[in-house]
Amino acid sequence: MRTLDRVAVRRLVERARREVDAGLLPSCQLALALDGELVLDEAIGDAGVDTRYVVFSATKPFVAATMWALIGDGAVDPALPVGEYVPGFGTNGKDVVTVEQVMLHTAGFPAAPLAPLDGATSAGRRAAFGRWRLDWAPGTRYEYHPTSAHWVLAEIIEQVAGADFRDVVAARVTDPAGLPRVLGPLPWRAAPLRSVGGPATPDELEAAFGVRELPVTEVTSDALLGFNAPAVQAVGVPGGGGVMRASDLARFYQAVLRNPGELWRPDVLADAVGRVRNRLPEPLTGTPANRTLGLVQAGGDGLSHMRGFGRTVSPRAVGHNGARGQLAWCDPATGLSFAYCTNGLDEHPIREPRRGTALSSLAAVCLVT
Repeated sequence: MRTLDRVAVRRLVERARREVDAGLLPSCQLALALDGELVLDEAIGDAGVDTRYVVFSATKPFVAATMWALIGDGAVDPALPVGEYVPGFGTNGKDVVTVEQVMLHTAGFPAAPLAPLDGATSAGRRAAFGRWRLDWAPGTRYEYHPTSAHWVLAEIIEQVAGADFRDVVAARVTDPAGLPRVLGPLPWRAAPLRSVGGPATPDELEAAFGVRELPVTEVTSDALLGFNAPAVQAVGVPGGGGVMRASDLARFYQAVLRNPGELWRPDVLADAVGRVRNRLPEPLTGTPANRTLGLVQAGGDGLSHMRGFGRTVSPRAVGHNGARGQLAWCDPATGLSFAYCTNGLDEHPIREPRRGTALSSLAAVCLVT
């Protein structure tokens, strides 16, 4: 029977406690799971283990996992154009965009606008799709689509399943995995988000990224703080509005590892988790994307920390982090899954990923070998 290294776990918890004790972060949660069970569930600061957090883009795999279920049913073919499933999507040259490209963030509309409240209905989403234009030819570049891609996936889910996408995520993923609903409307509110810390200086940015200012994207502090609004949480923004505990994230990734009750068709799951389909470079750092069909793979090129996994996971580890420090992954080599959530939105774009690298690196070695 595999067991945890208690010394390693203590180091992990101590590292998570550091910023809370220093007054930088108001709270955090961290969880480890193994063999389908939680083995660590810790809350630090102004939170308990049942506190919920907005996990931002760590939401995306729940929507992708719903797509895996529909692919396994034969209801969706990733190779087909989105327009096969969403009437009217193909305006302004988007008729060539495939479902796979949307799931790989190579679709060509990374900044296509759609406000959360406008995305609450199918009509609102499809009206926005009709206005969207391509920034580049689909499939030729990789640029992270913070919310646009998953608005499209939500609409595909609704069109194919004939039900609200949030209900379908619950019915096909979280309910059978034994997890609570994670996309609104929900009976609980998330811990209030707070902006903390200060921005990096131009010299710090140049040393870290080779630029003196970061590109402007839709992932601004104001946009993230907007998720404090009850109406926005109720929408369940599919690319970033999931509300959950670290324990829910860790248990979700146990389901990805173990496929309980054949939640997904085994060959579809193996492909979605194990096959990298997008190795195009990330624009700012040049790091290959290493994206599978809805997840990110750590890879064996020594750049796993650049993809949010730390430095000690196996090359086959997969997951998807969220804005401002949310961490979530599993490692098929060890069977461990790890999640970390915080409601402190660190404004420093170097300190925050360094914290994530440290936490994930410590978490990955918590198993006795």
